[in-house]
Amino acid sequence: MKTLSVTSPLPVSPATDQTVARAAKTAAKRATSEPRALQWLLIALALGAMGIILVVPLFVVFSEAFGKGLEVYKAAIVDSEALAAIKLTLLVAFVAVPINTVFGIAAAWAITRFNFKGKGTLITLLDLPFAVSPVISGLIFVLMFGRRGVLGPLMAAHDWKIVFALPGIILATLFVTFPFVARQLIAFMESTGAEEEEAAVTLGANGFQTFFRVTLPNIKWALLTGIILCNARAMGEFGAVSVVSGHVRGQTNTIPLQVEILYNEYQFNAAFAVASLLTFLGLITVGIKSILEWKADSQLKQGQSER
Repeated sequence: MKTLSVTSPLPVSPATDQTVARAAKTAAKRATSEPRALQWLLIALALGAMGIILVVPLFVVFSEAFGKGLEVYKAAIVDSEALAAIKLTLLVAFVAVPINTVFGIAAAWAITRFNFKGKGTLITLLDLPFAVSPVISGLIFVLMFGRRGVLGPLMAAHDWKIVFALPGIILATLFVTFPFVARQLIAFMESTGAEEEEAAVTLGANGFQTFFRVTLPNIKWALLTGIILCNARAMGEFGAVSVVSGHVRGQTNTIPLQVEILYNEYQFNAAFAVASLLTFLGLITVGIKSILEWKADSQLKQGQSER
């Protein structure tokens, strides 16, 4: 009977060990260099896209606005029609933003803290202004409140002016801006949970006490972020307001509509001067939004660590 002999492994020389180590280091360098190269390529593409889409238009706006000097810029801003557009824009935002703030708080609190019939429908309706074109939403108000609209005879009988007047502009602005506060709060309140509010109710606090002493302090940064975004959209809205305003000079023209009129009349410096106001607003909005989001994230992390 034959017996199997077990052979010992061949001895490995030190030179072979060094070769294997060098090959491993080379493979590791290649593995790390390729992701880094891809990372830098993606960063370069992102910065290039941002430069083309964001930085270049901003440069064009301000260069055209101040292209003929500061005096021409001031003259375009203090023009009577421009001042009327600025006042109307501020008035519309002053009315629309607080209404949407109250609605957003109520909707977010109901959606994140209660279960009720129609909850899914309410969440769907919040996204409706994002799905419907602003021009279509403005046309809906015209078909409802216009002279030949569904409620046109009623409006004419009581001499109520909705379309082509201030109420129509406010309604159109309310429609396109009402999701901003609610959506900002819903995401934040879902991430924070309701433990503190439940503890307050357990200790005997009523609904108003729970809201003002627990809920509102916890959501203040997210709420301010939503208000800032809502205000920026209210001042910069063009499509819906353009349909319902009637483009009456000095009366129903907001800042975006005034920019369009000046541009169509080949008053390019004046158009860019007025447009620079909205550009300043956008830059300020982005800066404040970043600060508020940082504070909200810090508050959220602090709350999670305390749990």
